[in-house]
Amino acid sequence: MIWRWLVVTFVMMSLVSACAKRPAMTAASAPAPTGAATAPTRPAPAPGPAATRPTTPEPAPAATPPGARAATTPAPVAARPAPAEFTPAADLRDIYFEFDKHNIRQDDAKTLDAHAGWLKANPGFLVLIEGHCDERGTVEYNLALGERRARSTMNYLVSQGVAADRASIVSYGKERPMCTEHTEGCWAKNRRAHFSTKRR
Repeated sequence: MIWRWLVVTFVMMSLVSACAKRPAMTAASAPAPTGAATAPTRPAPAPGPAATRPTTPEPAPAATPPGARAATTPAPVAARPAPAEFTPAADLRDIYFEFDKHNIRQDDAKTLDAHAGWLKANPGFLVLIEGHCDERGTVEYNLALGERRARSTMNYLVSQGVAADRASIVSYGKERPMCTEHTEGCWAKNRRAHFSTKRR
């Protein structure tokens, strides 16, 4: 019994002395070394040329045939007529228009037929066609309407054989009324195309 107790005591003492000699194993994180090498950074690639959208080469301008006018050359503008150079023509009567219209009425077409005959019989004369309006409407609107009236009159004469280079137009809008009363009868007299002539 004593012997067993001695053996147990001896084993216990051996274990205690062995534990004292074994160093303690504690997990400790070592600080990162200050001079440790870091992973090298890859240099940024050198910027290449900017991507551009492919362009189609412009076609060479087509050659202009000899004697033809280039497309970019503006058409010649006829010289504005000088109304002071024209005098009223007794043989060319005024024609008249409906309110806010510029088309040639049937009765006035007969008058213009006679005017075309006179102009063809007198080729040494130029004609100036004035477009007029009544007082209703703005100045700008009536100037445009007067021009349409004068132009439709000229176009009719040209369609009847009068050379286009013998006719000029001008619009006075509502600025030169024949009648100044504020009535429909008076307004009808002002909606007109008036004719003046001069020798070439």
